[in-house]
Amino acid sequence: MRTRRRFSRTVAFMIVLCVAIAALLTAWEGEGIRPHLAYSFSIGICCWSLTEGMRLVAAGATDGWRRWRGQPLSPAGFDSGWRGIVPALLVAVVLGPPLGMTVGDRLTGLRSPSLLHLEAAQTRVTVAMTVVASIASVFVLSTMERLSSARAQAEGAQRQAAESQLRLLQSQLEPHMLFNTLANLRVLIGLDPPRAQAMLDHLIAYLRSTLAASRAASHPLAAEFERIADYLALMGVRMGPRLVVALTLPDELKALPVPPLLLQPLVENSIQHGLEPKVDGGCIEVSASRHADRLLLTVRDSGIGLGGTGPRPGGGFGLAQVRERLATVYGARATLSVAPAEGGGTLVSIELPLA
Repeated sequence: MRTRRRFSRTVAFMIVLCVAIAALLTAWEGEGIRPHLAYSFSIGICCWSLTEGMRLVAAGATDGWRRWRGQPLSPAGFDSGWRGIVPALLVAVVLGPPLGMTVGDRLTGLRSPSLLHLEAAQTRVTVAMTVVASIASVFVLSTMERLSSARAQAEGAQRQAAESQLRLLQSQLEPHMLFNTLANLRVLIGLDPPRAQAMLDHLIAYLRSTLAASRAASHPLAAEFERIADYLALMGVRMGPRLVVALTLPDELKALPVPPLLLQPLVENSIQHGLEPKVDGGCIEVSASRHADRLLLTVRDSGIGLGGTGPRPGGGFGLAQVRERLATVYGARATLSVAPAEGGGTLVSIELPLA
């Protein structure tokens, strides 16, 4: 991709430069522009081909010398810096104009004066423009390449910083989930030891499948729903028939990548702040759907709602962590909203870009 962009920039700059030179020659000599375009592009293409070819030869020779001496290959590769550019520029300035004018003669049917006769005004102008244009093109394109390389390094550093921040947020979230589960288990041990043992078995299986997967930067949406199902199975042991679960994930969305533990804190909030305080419990619904180029993830519960002791919009550790992780991965392209659910309870919605 980087080589393609570099080639595109070079071609675009060469076209602009050759057209500008042809226009200057037309204005100076007062003739038609078509012959000048033919000569300008012929010389420009020859100079460019010689420059790039010499840089490729220089880079290959450098790599061969390093390989022969047992040294690592140069990371610069084809872009071999000024030591590769200056010799290539000299070769292009010396050989490019005569080759280009020969090609131009073939295209136009005209006959150009020899470049060995510098007393001719046309010859002096051709040589001068070739030298100036070659130096300007090499300087401009090299500057653009260095800026592109610096931009790529900055983007790489930004990605690494974002990944580090994401891992930090995730490392804070995993103990939070584990402590909540252990607190529930501690309460159940005193109330119903057999159910506590069943919950502990579920917890061991859940941790075995979850903690390793959560170290990845992303995983399929189907894996996220599997982890939620495991967690809700744990809560089902504690709450019994008070907890009703409904998970909806269309087949076409199962393979979409999402950050791990994205929905887990929202499900925890729904149970801890919405359903557990409610005497008769209720239902929690987790669903995924596609709307144009957006992925909509919702967690809805029929608990006590935002008017009771439930989560407030923008508040709570779990919600804050999810917001930060969304901002780290997607920036402003992702949103999280908390609102009262129709018919009672709380509705938490996440919108992500599909691309």
